[in-house]
Amino acid sequence: MAGVTPSCQQAVTALYQQVIQQVISVSTPRVAELTKLLENIYRSVNIALVNELKMLADRMGIDIWEVIEAASTKPFGFSPFYPGPGMGGHCIPIDPFYLSWKAKEYDFTTRFIQLAGEINVHIPYYVVSKIQDALNSRGKSVKGAKILILGVAYKKDVDDARESPALAIMDLLQKKGAVTLYHDPYIPSLPPFRKYHFNLKSSPLTVRLLRNIDAALVVTDHSQINYQWIVKNASLIIDTRNVTKGMNRWKNKIVKA
Repeated sequence: MAGVTPSCQQAVTALYQQVIQQVISVSTPRVAELTKLLENIYRSVNIALVNELKMLADRMGIDIWEVIEAASTKPFGFSPFYPGPGMGGHCIPIDPFYLSWKAKEYDFTTRFIQLAGEINVHIPYYVVSKIQDALNSRGKSVKGAKILILGVAYKKDVDDARESPALAIMDLLQKKGAVTLYHDPYIPSLPPFRKYHFNLKSSPLTVRLLRNIDAALVVTDHSQINYQWIVKNASLIIDTRNVTKGMNRWKNKIVKA
């Protein structure tokens, strides 16, 4: 929190103290803005790191979720980040690149920001490749396949799909000839987005729907979705969020992505 002048800072601090328990003041708006960017970049870089390791672990036949769980037992020096289908929201996928653009005015290249962005943008392509492989192993093609996207919000239990990786995944699947449907209890219909226009409504989850699709893809792990029931009734589940952990009874149906 900062103001252009001392009186501005006092006024804005007094305002936010009405609704925020602890207000942290810094010396200038530039410091405040870079503080916000640092927090975004920290998450972007660490999400990229764990997503890259996820792809390596997949090739090595190692469960990255078990690795993270074990590393998290260390009482210091490690903060767990978890892999997923990509990066979404209105901050992390966009704001760091404002700084990257600004840095060029100072003859500076923000290599970590650029590399993290490259990795995170690639993850939806990786997920689609896992869907292709899973369908192929069952003698099916992506073209013409009916694929249900479970969760299009950019994170768990919110109603915001801005920059969601689900949108990129759906677009890639449609370009390959797949028929995409989605279910999201928080987003009854998909509005137009910056890059995508799907004109779709959320499909009610029914046994009939699950038995008529070729695959269900878990993108957003909303709390109110019964994943065990879905695994029981669908023929194939591609899980990007580890929601099927412990469901060994149906492991022949489950593909981790």
